[in-house]
Amino acid sequence: MEGIEHRTVEVNGIKMHVAEKGEGPVVLFLHGFPELWYSWRHQILALSSLGYRAVAPDLRGYGDTDAPTSVNSYTCFHLVGDIVALIHSLGVDQVFLVAHDWGAIIGWYLCLFRPEKIKAYVCLSIPFLPRNPKVKPVDAMRASYGDDYYICRFQEPGKAEAEFSNNGIEQLIKNMLTSRRTGPPILPKEGLGFNSNTTGPLPSWLSQEDLKYYASKFEKTGFTGGLNYYRNLNLNWELTAPWTGAQVKVPVKFITGDLDVVYTSFGMKDYIESGAFKNNVPNLEEVVLQEGVAHFNNQEAAEEISSHIFQFIKKF
Repeated sequence: MEGIEHRTVEVNGIKMHVAEKGEGPVVLFLHGFPELWYSWRHQILALSSLGYRAVAPDLRGYGDTDAPTSVNSYTCFHLVGDIVALIHSLGVDQVFLVAHDWGAIIGWYLCLFRPEKIKAYVCLSIPFLPRNPKVKPVDAMRASYGDDYYICRFQEPGKAEAEFSNNGIEQLIKNMLTSRRTGPPILPKEGLGFNSNTTGPLPSWLSQEDLKYYASKFEKTGFTGGLNYYRNLNLNWELTAPWTGAQVKVPVKFITGDLDVVYTSFGMKDYIESGAFKNNVPNLEEVVLQEGVAHFNNQEAAEEISSHIFQFIKKF
């Protein structure tokens, strides 16, 4: 795609696929679930044309990056370790970080554990959520939304994968990426709900070619790697006890859509607007709320997101 180069690097005991383009300060992009480096295709082209070196890996368990078989190989320490090693491999001390969904969660951990590596952070969809010392996150989700909340349903190894396989992967990816359902994803007893047959034309921002690319990679890898991130949420809570009460102090710009499933769940809107988010991230410089935009805003509103990234990072 338009001069994007691909290579494999050895990081933290695994082989990681990396897409990159451009020269200049590094902008590192971290994708979410169920995505790939490809989710940042528009931003890679935009930022590389503006004097930056845009770098987007397939994260551990995804695409052409290795997928260790053990569930416990997907803790926050493994995921952040991969990214720190990747930064070192790029030959730079610091990067601009841009991340979405699970990539955003990894981004917050990275800012918490190794803030000296990050010049500034543009975070999409998932705000920083401080560790609650009294309750594990999956337990809190189950108490709030019940056993059919999607993250609770993802916990048993193999089960969600089996339900995902009931529909074609291309259709499943389409349903996930194009969903505009707000509020907490509560899944039906039978099937995962993501399998409901979505008919009609694709939105303007997602092509059949895009879908085929995603499907080709997930047909090869399956979804276990990505689902294992969710299966380590409670273990991550145990491992991060030393960071209870810690703030994230890197400069941050946060962007979300008003139809985002995260923004419309778990009291996130109030958390962001009340000042609590700013208290936990004192250098939060800006919050952008995109009207009429859903969860995958880096793809749905690609040009706008690229502009927001550039306007923020050019200050540093």
